[in-house]
Amino acid sequence: MAQKVLVELIDDLDGGKAAETVTFGLDGRSYDIDLSGKNAKALRKALEPFVDSARRAGNGKQTGNGARKAAARGRSTTQDVREWARLAGIEVAERGRISADVVAQFEAAQHA
Repeated sequence: MAQKVLVELIDDLDGGKAAETVTFGLDGRSYDIDLSGKNAKALRKALEPFVDSARRAGNGKQTGNGARKAAARGRSTTQDVREWARLAGIEVAERGRISADVVAQFEAAQHA
């Protein structure tokens, strides 16, 4: 027996037929919304001044990268700590674990 499965996107704003799924992010969260061509264009136009003034974060790919997850939760990455430590004159290795003391100093400096 043969089957044919048809997936039809419905516009999440107006309930009409959607042309595409648009993915966007805000406040560390990613969102998907199904939109008609008209509504997708309106969303892009509304966001255009913000996108034009913003800087890109990462490569846009969703990976299992722990550093990316930590940043999304508002925690600092080891790269942030290493960079801060070097600027503060604290010697840290390029790789490996960062001492709890250095991390504590970094956290204190961020909340000062």
